[in-house]
Amino acid sequence: MIDLYTWSTPNGRKVSVMLEELGLPYRVHPIDINKGDQFTPEYVAICPNSKIPAITDPDGPDGKPITLFESGAILIYLAEKTGRFLPREPRARYVTLEWLMFQMGGVGPFFGQAHHFMKFAKVEVPYAIERYGKETKRLYGVMDRQLGGNAYLAGPDYTIADIATYPWVSRFEFHRVDLAEFPNVKRWFDAIGQRPAVKKGMAVPSV
Repeated sequence: MIDLYTWSTPNGRKVSVMLEELGLPYRVHPIDINKGDQFTPEYVAICPNSKIPAITDPDGPDGKPITLFESGAILIYLAEKTGRFLPREPRARYVTLEWLMFQMGGVGPFFGQAHHFMKFAKVEVPYAIERYGKETKRLYGVMDRQLGGNAYLAGPDYTIADIATYPWVSRFEFHRVDLAEFPNVKRWFDAIGQRPAVKKGMAVPSV
């Protein structure tokens, strides 16, 4: 059984959704980042960067336990472990990784900053709200154009690129985005949200 160390954030939910999609048995260890659980020595031994999520798989690639942090790396690992949600055909594989990196390098950091300054900051910072809000909407535009000709971000098939991106888009209200402005994203978002595994994974941890 895989041990999942997580909290109710977009990055954490990427991995719980993936585990649910794969049907792999896993045990949840809530890491309450509001209380600083991510900085305890016990957790730092698992994740040196003091971020969630992280996993420990007793059945690693060489038959020995493996511990991984960074959500993108975990998604690739689980996809390769099971042969699902990451195409084997080279061209389709690289397109999937391209859109996964789009999430890791663009959507995650900029949506996260928009969340912070628009919802959680104790003092309103107009410059930050404008900067991160503008970039967030630009990224929505990139996704909307891509999804105009594709069912999913990397093409016709549902992949780890979608699994990585969906939890961030699920917080569109946090960054003051109206999905009606991005109809292709809305169609994609609504379709993925109906998947049973996504519904289950998005409710982890149940605290």
